Amino acid sequence: MTNPDLQTVTKVTHWTDTLFSFRVTRPASLRFRSGEFVMIGLPGDNGKPILRAYSIASPSWDDELEFYSIKVANGPLTSRLQHVQPGDPIILRPKPVGTLVHDALKPGFRLWMLATGTGFAPFASLLRDPETWEKNERVVMMHTCREAGELEYGRKLVEDLQNDPLIGELVAGKLHYYPTTTREAGPFMGRITDNLTSGKVFTDLGLPGPLDPEIDRAMVCGSLAFNKDVAAVLDGFGLHEGANSAPGDYVIEKAFVGDGV
Repeated sequence: MTNPDLQTVTKVTHWTDTLFSFRVTRPASLRFRSGEFVMIGLPGDNGKPILRAYSIASPSWDDELEFYSIKVANGPLTSRLQHVQPGDPIILRPKPVGTLVHDALKPGFRLWMLATGTGFAPFASLLRDPETWEKNERVVMMHTCREAGELEYGRKLVEDLQNDPLIGELVAGKLHYYPTTTREAGPFMGRITDNLTSGKVFTDLGLPGPLDPEIDRAMVCGSLAFNKDVAAVLDGFGLHEGANSAPGDYVIEKAFVGDGV
């Protein structure tokens, strides 16, 4: 294939039967802010590309681009994307956009990263960006999946942060990781909305609560229903939604990132 937007797969990791991550070469001219997404895809049977929005899971300083995806058996893209191997070509449109960026938030003390499933992807980027730790005194990463195995990608990434040569010292004492399951029994359980409204997350992590618009900021990424439910909770605590053009107390990724169907 000849295409100016073609990049090459360099690594593929299958985390569960339904989740995988992969890395691709990065265009030399590509600049993006951690938390943004791009369109990636593969050629369709008719020769036209099948493209979907995917958050870039690698930080802005990385030499390669990483993506985290669900596998959908009958998905137009992921039914094929899940089979890519190192060396395979992939289409990448180098025009990053998105709202899960620091510029869209007012300055705060405590940043909440709220994700379900593959909605963790933009936070995989932001957690590895020095700006996240320079701008916030506390970072709470709440990630909810149905089963424990689906949390593995995020858990390993969080564990590796403290040994990261670039940001390890910045992370020390600032990060609070709160992975929960909704179906399989585990150390922490429950939906993000329930754990915020009930105050359970504050009790479990030993943090002062409830959410306070004076100090708390939030970033949200998940299904459309999840985003809507979390927005209602944040609004209830007095936080106001922001955007690139008008920074606020919280931001939501409107594109359902990482789904690929």
